[in-house]
Amino acid sequence: MTLGEEPHDPFKVNSVRLLPGSNPKHGVVRWSPVRSLWNGSMMAGALVLGPQLFTWGGLAAFLALSAVVLCAGHSVGYHRRLIHRSFKCPKGVERTLVWFGAAVGMGGPLWTIRIHDLRDWAQRQPDCHDFLRHGRGALWDGWWNLHCRLDLDSAPAFDPGPEIAEDQFYRFLERTWMLHQIPIALGLYALGGWSFVVWGVCVRIFTCNTMHWYVGRLCHSEGPQSWLVDDAGVQAHDLPWAAIPTMGESWHNNHHAFPGSARHGLYPGQFDIGFRFIQALGLLGLAHDIQTPDVLPPRPGITPISPKALLGTAAGQASLVH
Repeated sequence: MTLGEEPHDPFKVNSVRLLPGSNPKHGVVRWSPVRSLWNGSMMAGALVLGPQLFTWGGLAAFLALSAVVLCAGHSVGYHRRLIHRSFKCPKGVERTLVWFGAAVGMGGPLWTIRIHDLRDWAQRQPDCHDFLRHGRGALWDGWWNLHCRLDLDSAPAFDPGPEIAEDQFYRFLERTWMLHQIPIALGLYALGGWSFVVWGVCVRIFTCNTMHWYVGRLCHSEGPQSWLVDDAGVQAHDLPWAAIPTMGESWHNNHHAFPGSARHGLYPGQFDIGFRFIQALGLLGLAHDIQTPDVLPPRPGITPISPKALLGTAAGQASLVH
């Protein structure tokens, strides 16, 4: 299936292709030198140079750039469009959003799809490796997720589809995602010197990457829930305090229940900046077929556990309540 086609199943893990014996539990965690040196150097720049070169302008650059790349890039471009295909848009718009995703400084588009979908598939199984379930202590888990990789003994195949895997722009971003900080740094230097560079690049990347890991850890361990995914060994939780810095991604219990939905904040008071951005694209004619639970088909295999669970979902979800 390609991105241009109607999704056969909006709830499936799109890029995972199971092989005989595919198993999410057994594997070895190994140090990933390139990723470790990248994240380590950003941390060093943030913690050592950040305090020395602090200016209010640098802080403003950090906040503004973080908001733009996390919303347009990571939340909307990478997650809601490329991974879950929860709305459609022209290819040029998609590539622009994906570039902003690479500009976060976390990884290229193919790596991001692979690690996301592997974890998504694994967490739906009755049990999985501690790396995939955030099953170790915080320091250990942080080291694993920011500096290491998991090699499963029997991993599924990775197939994101030809419109992603064979897209030359995405393959270019996959090879060069780190280098895209250079034009950003040059622009920042022209605007405000080294303070803007350190805060707009090093502090931003360190903060965004660390926040992504830590919020992901918490979203699989604590917080309110409206739904349970039947037979899943790892359940998701909503994390209300993180809704704004994550652009709505921390309404994670809702997302596990309706992964094909472009809207994560489903209930009153659940602010979802990423979804508002997609709505704005729609008003401009740059996005269409925006999927939300009220228009998605009823999803089998989920159980409502909160009185508000069915609010904002398809009427057919009522059939799930016994």
